[in-house]
Amino acid sequence: MAETGDGLKRELGLRDVTLFAGACIMGTRWIPAAAHAGAGSVTLWLLTAVFFMVPLAVSVGALAAKYPGAGGLYTWTRSDFGPWHGFLCFWVYWMGIAFWFPTAAIFYMSAGMSALPASIAHLTGDRFWMLAIAVAAIWIALGTNLIGLKIGKWTENIGGGATWMFTFLLIAIAALVWTRCGSATPLNILPTWNWQTVSFWSNLAYGMSGMEMVALMGAEIHDPKHTIPRAGWIASGFATVFYATTTLALLVILQPAKISEMNGLAEAGNSAAGVLGMTWIAPVVAVLVLASGVGQIGGLGTSVSRLPFAAGADRMLPAAFAKVHPRWGTPYVSILGLGLVATLLLAVYQLGDTLRAAYDELVSLMVITGFLPYLYIFGSAWKAGKRLSAASGWAVTVGTLLCAVVPTAEITNVWLFEGKLAAGTVAVIGAGWLLYRRARNQRPPA
Repeated sequence: MAETGDGLKRELGLRDVTLFAGACIMGTRWIPAAAHAGAGSVTLWLLTAVFFMVPLAVSVGALAAKYPGAGGLYTWTRSDFGPWHGFLCFWVYWMGIAFWFPTAAIFYMSAGMSALPASIAHLTGDRFWMLAIAVAAIWIALGTNLIGLKIGKWTENIGGGATWMFTFLLIAIAALVWTRCGSATPLNILPTWNWQTVSFWSNLAYGMSGMEMVALMGAEIHDPKHTIPRAGWIASGFATVFYATTTLALLVILQPAKISEMNGLAEAGNSAAGVLGMTWIAPVVAVLVLASGVGQIGGLGTSVSRLPFAAGADRMLPAAFAKVHPRWGTPYVSILGLGLVATLLLAVYQLGDTLRAAYDELVSLMVITGFLPYLYIFGSAWKAGKRLSAASGWAVTVGTLLCAVVPTAEITNVWLFEGKLAAGTVAVIGAGWLLYRRARNQRPPA
């Protein structure tokens, strides 16, 4: 059983785990989408924090104490619901992160480069270059963590630090714009309920997720029983402030209709630079967005690679996945496998669509596969006695899954969109079943 994480090194203290959690939870990619939907998104952020992120932090803290060691949600689900459910939870969650990688890489590289000088920014319109740069970002982030957490953790630490620097900068810029010419948007924080924003609601919940990833690193955290809950509360509080304040700041600088979901950060930086006469704003925003993106890619890639490691140690995957590099102390096969699958998905999902349509399809499939495991996570939390947190988490999870299948306004071929979602979800679950049956027949667990 993969309970102790033998061979892994305990490199992470409270500061590292807090920054790690922040890098996993706080994503600048969701801010333009929230601002594009209007000031009501601020209220939605706060409601999502209360009814999903806090219950998730409570659940993860309780489950990390109940089941210490590597494996996280795989270990929780396997212990509470049986081997097949544990494997399915791990597999769907892992594939959800594999779908997340291409979308995150495309967004961060596009958003960052759009704010750079025109000689570089024009590359965002070149599909080949954007895909090449996105692949490079994935492998840079994974590569630093492949050679050991002692080095790799600084990718996440720098990414988390860049996120906060971006936050403070955006708030300061918005304050200056406000004093100069007032708010560009009437700040009515009552949500607007309409069909066009339904698909966006699922992104809010996804933006607040990620705390469970810290528990995947349990075997590499000093005193995980106490460190994980403390880091969870700190990171959750910071994430709530981050999303609410940055969304408001973006709306002060620009009107929602002028904020695109892909390049809204660059648009805000350029607009503020024009109003304030500070030409350095846009390039600094670009650097901070790129750094935060690489940090988040590294954080999620590092943590989720511990799932195949735990399943491999359980003999539910080939034994190679349970190997720890003798020098670096990392599950290097699992990290490499995630990178290869993410790269393949980035290429495959471009077929038959524009880059933006492929991005929207990947986001929806990412949310569906990413949120199905929360049904199990909150089920384990229910069994651990966290009934209120489990009930609240279940409600938000079901709502998010329903919202994720609603096509965005940019989708022109609804049947192709829904077909890819259905085929992708069935393929993920079907592949998991085949792998599980093969493991049970050829490699029964100890």
